[in-house]
Amino acid sequence: MSDSFDTRQSLLLRLGDPSDHSAWEEFTSLYWPVIYRLARKRGLQDADAQDLAQKILVTLSRKISDWKPAAAGAFRGWLSVVTRNVTLNMLTRRKREAPRGGTSLIEELSRLPDPQDGTHEFELEYRRSLFRLAAEDIRDEFQTATWSAFWHSTVDGLTIDETAELLNLSHGSVYAGRSRIMRRLKEKIRLLESTAAE
Repeated sequence: MSDSFDTRQSLLLRLGDPSDHSAWEEFTSLYWPVIYRLARKRGLQDADAQDLAQKILVTLSRKISDWKPAAAGAFRGWLSVVTRNVTLNMLTRRKREAPRGGTSLIEELSRLPDPQDGTHEFELEYRRSLFRLAAEDIRDEFQTATWSAFWHSTVDGLTIDETAELLNLSHGSVYAGRSRIMRRLKEKIRLLESTAAE
């Protein structure tokens, strides 16, 4: 992803001020779920994943003033590397019964982050986080039946026929509602990205 769509510099500068609670709320609402979900995917339990996300955010609060975009590259790329490394350290240092061959060892090894895959996976989780934020923001703009039709036919993977039958709607209503919501979601995501690029 190009730097033009990376976390906006003004937000990063504001994060350097620990008393700027609105900057931290905005930052945390976007990145905490990304860090948490990546940690869970790598095999950390809920409490460990929450601890890891908290540890990264606390460390970031102390180090953010050192962030130099020209020297270190895009912020999300940098944060993905930090997340991958802290996760790997937590997985390799946590006390657990050492598996002795067989499936247990293979399962444990498969959970370790692939050094080549971290940035792509982080970006995918970031995109999911953007979708969730946008969906939460626009949901109240639509009637419940319209939102349900969109959600069932797009997110849950039901066919148009199944959705129409489930909600007792016409096929045309499902298509039209889904199209309006998709258009609005794209607008909202573009807005979130454009404010992230400021």
